[in-house]
Amino acid sequence: MAKVFIYPATSLMLSDLVARFGHKPLGSAISVRDHIQTAGFESPPLQMTPDDPKKGLKYAAVEVPSGVRGRMSLYGPLIEDADAAIIVNDSDYAFGCMGCARTNELVKFLIKERKMPIIELLYPSTEEEGVTFVRSIRSFLDSLKDGSP
Repeated sequence: MAKVFIYPATSLMLSDLVARFGHKPLGSAISVRDHIQTAGFESPPLQMTPDDPKKGLKYAAVEVPSGVRGRMSLYGPLIEDADAAIIVNDSDYAFGCMGCARTNELVKFLIKERKMPIIELLYPSTEEEGVTFVRSIRSFLDSLKDGSP
């Protein structure tokens, strides 16, 4: 079972596909849940503590907006923990929105820098493309089981 980082990290569809094919999805839903259920967490609706932007400094320079560093305090550890990644480009907002163009660029850069198995796809716009999309993801995930992506 591989740990697969999904992009967009908020995509429940990708998370479900990864889990259905026997792998562990790494996305923001579980990460955010764990973060806000931490004892002593008292900052909803911001869902950030004053320390989160500091943790994000490991992934982004001090000059970048604190929102990028805050997001990276969640996504960075997931990327580090990943064995593989699925990147879907040009996706519809309903598919999963990351919320910040600079964070998106940094996340993709860090994924590619890790030199792990990656599948990069365009969001499907027709039913036929949707079938091919799911088949491609399934094939990629099956290759992770064999150890030959």
